[in-house]
Amino acid sequence: MNRKGDKSLIVGLDIGTSKVTALVGEYSPGNPIEVIGLGTHESRGLKRGVVVDIESTVQSIQRAVEEAELMAGCEIRSVYASITGNHIQCRNSPGIVPLRDSEVTYDDLERVLDAAKAVAIPADQRILHAIPREYVLDDSQEGIRNPVGMSGVRLEVHAHLVVCAQSAATNIVKCVQRCGLQVDELELASLASATAVLTEDERQLGVALVDLGAGTTDIAVFVQGAISHTASLPIAGDHVTSDIAHMLRTPTPEAEQIKVRYACALAQMTTAEETIQVPSVGDRPPRRLPRQTLAHAVQGRYEEIFEMVQAELRRSGFEELVRAGMVLTGGAAKMEGVVELAEEMLQMPVRIGIPQHVTGLGEVVGNPVHATGVGLLLMGAQHEQPRRSRPLLSGGGRAGGFLNKLKDWYRGEF
Repeated sequence: MNRKGDKSLIVGLDIGTSKVTALVGEYSPGNPIEVIGLGTHESRGLKRGVVVDIESTVQSIQRAVEEAELMAGCEIRSVYASITGNHIQCRNSPGIVPLRDSEVTYDDLERVLDAAKAVAIPADQRILHAIPREYVLDDSQEGIRNPVGMSGVRLEVHAHLVVCAQSAATNIVKCVQRCGLQVDELELASLASATAVLTEDERQLGVALVDLGAGTTDIAVFVQGAISHTASLPIAGDHVTSDIAHMLRTPTPEAEQIKVRYACALAQMTTAEETIQVPSVGDRPPRRLPRQTLAHAVQGRYEEIFEMVQAELRRSGFEELVRAGMVLTGGAAKMEGVVELAEEMLQMPVRIGIPQHVTGLGEVVGNPVHATGVGLLLMGAQHEQPRRSRPLLSGGGRAGGFLNKLKDWYRGEF
């Protein structure tokens, strides 16, 4: 853990395709995290969430961390880092164990989760997360969230496993370590975003979180309060920028600026009279084009993204169970008309998800761009609380941390 005097600090490192963001939060049990430091730097070493240039990624991480340290007035030693990419896979796996005593204990919960993780996965992959969805006792009592203390002879868990490529995870950790930092935990970006923006009511009713980033579109589906499906699609905001650059024949940096300032995801929200100035390549003079022409091109790409999201929801089998609709977050979700287009195409309620449960910097709180970073802080606090209170627990060590994670999960905090 990082410290600033007597205060405990948590650092979230969102390693994205377009930028690396470091957030520093002051943490004390029972109080909201206060964001006191923010550092961002352009990311050049990743493609679709995967490291393709270690040196460039290391430099981006160093610059972002140094900026966050300067703002927060602290020295960062360890971080909670994000991971994404279309190498991410998920499966829902059961685990069954006999009870050693007639009463369920925390040790039984750990054993049954280990049983759920005992699945065959390729040698080049690893289990990133194993999250309990529900417990079943003796085939007769289903939907149990906290079976500790209940009587029975056999305990079953339905767990959600997130699997990632071993090389992708190793390369991210290597980049962070080459900056002289320790990785406290590697967290799936969509789970971090969900932690920051979803309400408990949405999780219980059924909701799809869609994080529209630069290189990937990440999906997390919650049903009856539990994570049920995760996925990462290799299409996102960078494709919109590329479309604008090709259509307008303008450099990519200029296309990105045009996207941010003038683009609209629903052409009918623009008028034929609106025009925009487009820089040309080389020494050619700038041109003026109808904003509606830009909107038509952008709308086509967003329609493709939402079609792929809908297809993924149907493939998962949970499309009919997301009764609370969809929550969009991430930088590409800020564009005008995105919510209206999504509601029109998907025929479900859609809202923009902004980070919650934190205070501090206004540019972070309330900005969907920082949903993953804020989620990393919140998940980090859930991990840190067991570490601080571990001596008070029976069992201690790794089991002690596991027990507290389960307690957080029962309270709906995981």
